[in-house]
This record gives sequence, C-alpha cells and structure tokens, in this order.
Amino acid sequence: MQKILFVASEAMPFAATGGLGDVLGSLPTAIANAAEGNADVRVVMPYYGTMSQEWKDRCETAVEFYVDLSWRKQYCGVKKLEKDGVTYYFIDNEYYFNRKTLYGEFDDGERFAFFSLAAIEMMRHIDFYPDVLHAHDWQSALSVVYLKLKYSHIAEYSAIKTLFTIHNIEYQGKYDPYLLGGLFGLSNDAISIMEYGGCANLMKGAIVLSDKVSTVSPRYSEEIKGEEYSHGLHHILNAEADKLCGILNGIDYDYYNPVSDNAIASKFSWRSLAKKAINKKALQEEIGLDPRDDVPMLAIISRLVAHKGIDIVRECIYNVIENTEVQLVILGKGDAEYERFFCELQDRYPNRVKALMAYDRNLAKRIYAACDIFVMPSKSEPCGLSQMIASRYGAIPVIRETGGLYDSIKPYEERSSGISGNGFTFADYRADALEGALRAAISLWYDTAKREKLVGRIMRTDFSWKKSALTYLRLYESL
Repeated sequence: MQKILFVASEAMPFAATGGLGDVLGSLPTAIANAAEGNADVRVVMPYYGTMSQEWKDRCETAVEFYVDLSWRKQYCGVKKLEKDGVTYYFIDNEYYFNRKTLYGEFDDGERFAFFSLAAIEMMRHIDFYPDVLHAHDWQSALSVVYLKLKYSHIAEYSAIKTLFTIHNIEYQGKYDPYLLGGLFGLSNDAISIMEYGGCANLMKGAIVLSDKVSTVSPRYSEEIKGEEYSHGLHHILNAEADKLCGILNGIDYDYYNPVSDNAIASKFSWRSLAKKAINKKALQEEIGLDPRDDVPMLAIISRLVAHKGIDIVRECIYNVIENTEVQLVILGKGDAEYERFFCELQDRYPNRVKALMAYDRNLAKRIYAACDIFVMPSKSEPCGLSQMIASRYGAIPVIRETGGLYDSIKPYEERSSGISGNGFTFADYRADALEGALRAAISLWYDTAKREKLVGRIMRTDFSWKKSALTYLRLYESL
C-alpha cells in the first residue's frame, strides 16, 4: 500500500484563499479513490484561527510535542480528523496560526518554516513515515529541505521520496540569506542550495532537493523554462528539467455539480439546458440587470489584476458593449484602477453591466450557472480552474492560449464530420485578439442550434480528477 503525505498551507473546506485550497480539497480524495484501497492518503496543514468551529469540533488531539526551530523551542499540537477516506492533520500553534488571515504577515517566513519542520517532526510522533512526501508551493518548500538536509540520516526518514508541486511560480519565498541560520535553522552547507539571485529562495531549494517536480498543467511546465514565465527561476528549472513534469488539475465534481448544487436557482444538466435560463433570470433579478433572455450574458470571475488579462479587457470592452447586444457581470477584487474602471462601466451602462467587487463562492456559482460566455484572457495561468467550473455549468469559455487554459480549452471548429473544440481561444496577448474571440462566441450564441450543440459538448468535457489522479499514482509509483 502506498503511503502519501500531502504538505500544504491550505485545503478546502478548512481554509483556502484560492486555487491551491481547491486543489488540496479534492486531489487527496481523488487519489484515495483512484487507488481503490491501495493507498493511505494523509494531509497536513496549519490549524488556522479562521477555520470554522464546525470542523474544529470534529478534530481530536493526536499528539503534542515541541519543535526546535533554530534558537526557538515552540509548542506544537497536532489535531486530526477523517474525511472522505483521507486523514487530515492540523499543526496547532496559536502564536503562528491564530490570526485573521492565512498570509501576508510580517513573519510568514518563520510561520511556514515552523509548519514545515513540524510536519516532518510529526512523523516520528504519530509513527507514520510516508513513501512519498508531496509538498505544495513555497509555504511548504522547507518540508522538502528539512527532510533532505536534517532528517535523511535517520533510518525511518531515509527512504521517503519527495514530489514538489509548483502551483504559481510567481511566489517563491525569498528571504535574506543571513536568515538561513537564525530564522530557518539551516547550516552554512545549505547556502549553495538555497541561495539564488542574492536571496535565500525557498522554492529553489525545494526544486533542487526534490526527487520530482511537477506543475499544474503540461503547458505551464514548458512555459516556466523560459524567462517570460519563470519569474527568474528558468535557469534552475532547465538545470533540473529531467525531474520536471506537468499534470493538469481537475475540479471537485461533487462540489461543482449543476445537477445537485443547492447554491443555484435551478438545477440542470446538459440534457436540460432550458433550466439554465432560469438561473440567468434569477441572477438578473438578484443583481439588478434587465431580465432579458434574448442577449448573451458575459461573465468575469477573477482577481482584478493585469496578469489575469484585465488590462486587455479594459481596452476592448467598450467596443464589445457598444457594438453588440450583451450583458456583462464582473465578480472579484484587485487593483484599485480596475475596480474603479468596472464601477464606471456599470455607471455608464447600468442596465447591462454589473460590477460586484467582492469574493463570494456561492455568488460565483450562481454567476457560473447563469452566464452564457465566460471570459478568461489571462496573460499567464498555471492551470486555472474557473474555465473548468464555467464549462461544468454550461458557459462557453473564451480564453487565451496559455498554461492550463491551453491544455483544457480547445478552439471551436465546424467540420463536415461535426464540431470540435470546447470554447473560443486566441494566442496573441492583444485586446483586438480578445475582442475577435468574444465576437465569435457572441455570434455563435445567437445561432440557437449551434449554441446548444456546443454547450452540450462543453458540459460533457471531463474536468474531473479521475485521469490526473491516476497520473499522480503512476508518478508516486515511479518514485
């Protein structure tokens, strides 16, 4: 039986800020299911103060011990619960984790160094030594580093293999090299491994020391070897290219399921597309748009920042709204200039545009279920989940061909043998290219027969974890 330990800073439904939490909330269960009883899958994450009382009440204390992090000796409690065939451990230390936010604290480096070291030290206290330690992003990068540099000489730890997954290479965990000893408790021997570009780079250390490195889509694993996408790490990734691979993320098909979703106005499937119109009307009434079923509703659900493509949306959206009959819904928060732009757009077209400057998971579901065309023109996108969720709820995706967007959405084409593709795509990062793709999608929407055929095809596209979970199992076996 394979023994797998995921080390991550967040996981749904316990605590999450974005895609990492979504993935860690569904991938471990998918792997346990795919293994059909032949894998012992466990997850360790911090015990955050923001975790709901419902989950805290279900936890039991598994063990308590102290962690020596450089000169500090810190208490560590380990909470435990079982969910969907997976064992979850929570590293408890109120000083580090009983805070109002998961990230963005002045001492994040120390907090996640403690978490990473506690995750390794925990193994001996619970008598669980995994075959594979699967660490995720910079917050858990030090779990790989500590295992290899501080624990590999111990017999029980020596056989543990490591997989490090990069979800977003932009965030690497960069610190002054002077802190390697005083903060992270690493010897001078670690300097050559951790130092990069004048910094102690935690992600770089995990890449170098891991047995395998994965990214969250095949395209992204190739893109980050180039300077444009690597945020400076391309030299290291090319040097370690033989251990690098890409596995496309999936989505939780139970949580995102229009057939059973209680968060939407009317449940539906690809066999009952007429019921999608009920969701559209309900959302229009909820947010104050004209209740029209004769025009397509476009939606953007995103952080409002330039690399999500919001800059080229701003360049072309006036043309689209002025020259086509559409409605537009925006949900998200981000840079003040983009929030202000969409609010001004709403003021100009109050019956056709709604700008919702918020994060709201249930509202997002209602928008996915209501909208006809989902717009995701990212400049870079390691994987992206929104295009998959939108597809699941019957929206036609319009995406830029990058990262996981390229791997998951293929261009719509009409052939003598039938249609192919599951959305509209564009390659060049330009406003006119985005506008062209939007106009093509809008034009198709007005052809009811073609639209229904395409939407049915889109909703039947498999974005579950089944295929990727099996790929991960094979990768674990290879280790």
